[in-house]
Amino acid sequence: MEDNNAIVERFLNYLKYEKRFSEHTAKCYGADLAQYGDFLLRTHDEEGCSSSDLSADHHHGGGTAVALETEQRVDQLLLKADVNEARSYLAHLSEKGYSKATIARKLATLRSFYKFLVKTNRCSSNPLSAVRTPKQEKKLPRFLEYEEVKRLLDAPPLETWLGARDRAILETLYSTGIRVSELVGLNMDDIDFLGEVVHVRGKGKKERIAPISSSALQAIQHYMEFRNKRAQSNSHFDTKVLFVNKHGQRLSTRSVRRKMDKYLKMVGLDPAISPHTLRHSFATHMLNNGADLRSVQELLGHQSLSTTQVYTHLTTRRLKEVYDQAHPRETFGTPQPPHSDQDSNGYDEHYQ
Repeated sequence: MEDNNAIVERFLNYLKYEKRFSEHTAKCYGADLAQYGDFLLRTHDEEGCSSSDLSADHHHGGGTAVALETEQRVDQLLLKADVNEARSYLAHLSEKGYSKATIARKLATLRSFYKFLVKTNRCSSNPLSAVRTPKQEKKLPRFLEYEEVKRLLDAPPLETWLGARDRAILETLYSTGIRVSELVGLNMDDIDFLGEVVHVRGKGKKERIAPISSSALQAIQHYMEFRNKRAQSNSHFDTKVLFVNKHGQRLSTRSVRRKMDKYLKMVGLDPAISPHTLRHSFATHMLNNGADLRSVQELLGHQSLSTTQVYTHLTTRRLKEVYDQAHPRETFGTPQPPHSDQDSNGYDEHYQ
């Protein structure tokens, strides 16, 4: 019998090396499975002793054998779990106040896990196949108006190397619509100045080409002048990375968020705005200015068109404004009701 860690670990390795999920995504799947395993153990354990309690005993040196036994029990529970236990777990999450989006994500994790177990002949069927995903509340992505974007992009000072870097970061995010994780993963040779495109490594290690504006390229060039000088005086500088921190190492997504927070405050914009808001703004502005949905799908790196279609709800508002301003029936108003003096055919004499 394999222990629980072996089964879950094989699943996580499958995600990372075959499905090519990121390390972060695999960890999230692992956390979801650990939570489900703990729920099954608590449900079946008459003494109410949780896996977390046993882990504490293990750290104190007295529970090694008990912890191993617990892992094996959780392994058996995961393999034998049925649709009723899965539904009980989802009800438990709902009672704990988890949002529908979070519950749907955890359900997707379990579906993938049991699909893997069926594929590798560890389970005969997927107990989650009969469980419906909770109906999601439709939340439209937030986006900035162009004038707000311009205020944000103009905020970083160009006289310092960090300011020049931050301007280049914001320009690149809005110009290309790439994710923050994709931005921090860029290397120097990913920028094609001649072709005016960026080579992007997206989700699942999928690569795509993203056009980039001349203003963003100019901001990158200005930043690189500072960057290259600092690289010469720092032996630990990572010369292949495009956007680096003050130590010459690759920036993290969290660092980009912190920098953006500073500039949002500086120009008086809502601090709840995130770097991803620039991606939403890019997509919305593209559609508002005539880009077709398929093209925006390609630019964003969406696998499914339905993912991109959420932006059509945002652009509908703009289309309605254009309609109200341009359509003759809206411009001149609706015709008045017919007068009472009608001809023998029933038509108002005004229209004869």
